[in-house]
Amino acid sequence: MKKVCVVTGTRAEYGLLKPLIQRIDEDCDMELQVVVTGMHLSPEFGLTYQEIEQDGFVITERNEMLLSSDTANGITKSIGLGIVGFADIYSRLMPDMIVILGDRYEALAAATAAMVHRVPIAHIQGGELTEGSIDDPIRHAITKMSMLHFTSTEKYRQRVIQLGEQPDTVFCVGALGVENIKKQRLLDKRALEKSIGVQLDKPFILVTFHPATCENNMVKQQFESILEALDHVKEYYIIFTKANADTNGRIINQKIDEYVSNNKERTSVFTSLGMIRYLSLLQYCEMVVGNSSSGILEVPSFHIPTVNIGSRQSGRIRGRSVIDCGSTKKEILDAIYSAQKMRNDNMLQHEVNPYEGEKTSETILDKVKQYLASGVNIKKHFYDC
Repeated sequence: MKKVCVVTGTRAEYGLLKPLIQRIDEDCDMELQVVVTGMHLSPEFGLTYQEIEQDGFVITERNEMLLSSDTANGITKSIGLGIVGFADIYSRLMPDMIVILGDRYEALAAATAAMVHRVPIAHIQGGELTEGSIDDPIRHAITKMSMLHFTSTEKYRQRVIQLGEQPDTVFCVGALGVENIKKQRLLDKRALEKSIGVQLDKPFILVTFHPATCENNMVKQQFESILEALDHVKEYYIIFTKANADTNGRIINQKIDEYVSNNKERTSVFTSLGMIRYLSLLQYCEMVVGNSSSGILEVPSFHIPTVNIGSRQSGRIRGRSVIDCGSTKKEILDAIYSAQKMRNDNMLQHEVNPYEGEKTSETILDKVKQYLASGVNIKKHFYDC
């Protein structure tokens, strides 16, 4: 049996990886290893490793790497701690392959240790761009450390090849998050209300905003503009999900707590909704507001608009349901009104999500198995296009 180690550091990332983890766990030729790290192990971010256990997966190892600081200095030290922890974990587990998704600094730590340990990496969602954050160099660095690549669009596949990766190691499979929408049984409205403790009898907006880490000094001003814009649409109930452990993320979370405390009759906040509850809310909400990648990748599959604020997601492919805007109150409010018009005029009912794929998790597992069966060779050759 081949030992496949899946590393996860955030609630959102685990939600995307879940169908793949399930397939590995059920495959008689695979031994699943699950390593949790980062926000999963933090009380401040909801101890979301418990969701993994509730789903029936055994957590093989825990890597405590997240310092109680969202400064650049603190995050840099967290990366260092992560590498140290993964060095010991890989020595104990001796995996045949590491599976990593995305571009966060926890993933960078996991990939760096795997590269030095000469363990091949399968990287999911490479080739993408997020010009408003520091994620791009992290994502591309992981690409160069990886042996297999699974991209969410053909354009991203071509970009990974442009980075010098052999074309026969790069596969366009679509986005795992879109597969979740197709495959998961979501909660009906009554069950959802009971689960989150909120009556959804009023139209509501789902708000998720993270720091644009290339604009660290702007996060407080930007988020205050969002709150001021939301003050002008009192016909909506507002549901907030909190920011990740990025630089200055705590500024956003503090502002959310203050706003909800002062507007209890029309707001709720959740540290972590989990995949099922989050996707279930998308079934019923009027629009999504913020700058989360989910608004670009997954929300369009529900045929509802996304108000995408600022530069954090600049460079990503997006469908017509995504309304880009600046970060002033007027720009945000104008975009919300445009989203209202989209909803009222049923403009999105036939829109196709550009991140749709076929058998995404199944294809990833098949390619991983083929690679491991052919004999691991971690020597790479640069491909000149």
